[in-house]
Amino acid sequence: MISNSLRKEIEDYFSGQKKEFVPGETEIGVGSAVYDEREVLNVLDTLFSGRISEGPKVKQFEQDFANYIGTEHAICVNSGSSANLLAYDSLMQLGLLKKGDEVIVPSATFATVASPILQLGLVPRFVDVDDKSYNIDVEEIEKAVNERTKVIMPVHSLGLAADMDKILEIAKKHGLIVFEDCCEAHGAEYKGRKVGTFGDIGTFSFFVAHNMTTGDGGMIVTNNSKLNDKIRSVKTFGRALGKEEFDEPLLKDFPYLQDYHRNQIFLSLGYNMRMPDTLAAFGIEQLKKLDWNNSKRIETAKFFNEKLREFDKFIQLPYTGEEMKHVFYGYPIVVRKEAGFSRKELEDFLRDHKVDSRPFFAGCLPDQPAFKNQEIGVQGELEVARWIRDYCFFIGVHPDVGEKEREYVVSVFRKFFDGKGLTSEPYP
Repeated sequence: MISNSLRKEIEDYFSGQKKEFVPGETEIGVGSAVYDEREVLNVLDTLFSGRISEGPKVKQFEQDFANYIGTEHAICVNSGSSANLLAYDSLMQLGLLKKGDEVIVPSATFATVASPILQLGLVPRFVDVDDKSYNIDVEEIEKAVNERTKVIMPVHSLGLAADMDKILEIAKKHGLIVFEDCCEAHGAEYKGRKVGTFGDIGTFSFFVAHNMTTGDGGMIVTNNSKLNDKIRSVKTFGRALGKEEFDEPLLKDFPYLQDYHRNQIFLSLGYNMRMPDTLAAFGIEQLKKLDWNNSKRIETAKFFNEKLREFDKFIQLPYTGEEMKHVFYGYPIVVRKEAGFSRKELEDFLRDHKVDSRPFFAGCLPDQPAFKNQEIGVQGELEVARWIRDYCFFIGVHPDVGEKEREYVVSVFRKFFDGKGLTSEPYP
């Protein structure tokens, strides 16, 4: 049990933690883990309880997350990448997918959208992305569907929902599974409904730079109870669950195991992808702050949209979508081809002035070394993805980017354009 004196020390520590921002000296990172004494105290409570592996805190976090997102089931795992791998493996073990089946994925995204597909003997078919939202181009999805296609995997990039109406329409037409990668989109909405609730399955990441974090960790959501049971078993070594409706049909041919301890009965090949209670304790408190966290990101993104609009002739600012809630994992900027300077020049200038940035993840995934000699499919020329690869980057809009920080960021942009002698005019 946490003593009152220790509790006060921790609270006092965090109350004095906010450091003064010094323009040009304090770095403004692309991501920041925003937490306080509440996360720390909940983790300590878990440590003092003696139950630090997967236990009651994980169960609570799963229930809280399912309630927040709006799904029947939520399953804690150790990372977003593991969530993708585990979900695909479970779909295969249920016979819904087999080796050689194709999964339609966006070409401009993070590596572990596609790598688990390949690792399991499935085939990613890369399609281009939209030049405003940077999400999967729904027109290209239809062209990519063939007799081997079994899954459409939209990624809600940087916190902006993909066009789910059209994706669901295509999936229904062709009898396809919809797998939503929501790893950058905690709390994002499409027409008033949270991402992760549209498809057959959805995945989230709780990496340190994301809209909410457990340090590392992930979550799988679904409304399919059979899939939920399979995922829970496979993530825990392939172990029996102790649920009669799940275990008994699989054990009927093994009478010598009927009275065996369920923890030592293995129904399928599996992994250890569990989340410890310590991380779940952290996540329970982070989830309570997610809407506030997202509101700060949206506020800062709006500020940048207003202040940087004067440079629209040279840079393309983010599209926020219609009937969508964009939660801005990052703030994407595209240097226009005719701008007169390169993405690298602008990024180098920003970094020299302590404003960090990142390219748009892997850019065009089929162009990455890891995917060059793999069995992949490519639909079309991927022109937009390669444009993003060469011209797009993002900066941070997390809650640690306060009023002083964002004013400074805008001043750095102005300094860059003034130094180039470029006039600010609206883009035609």
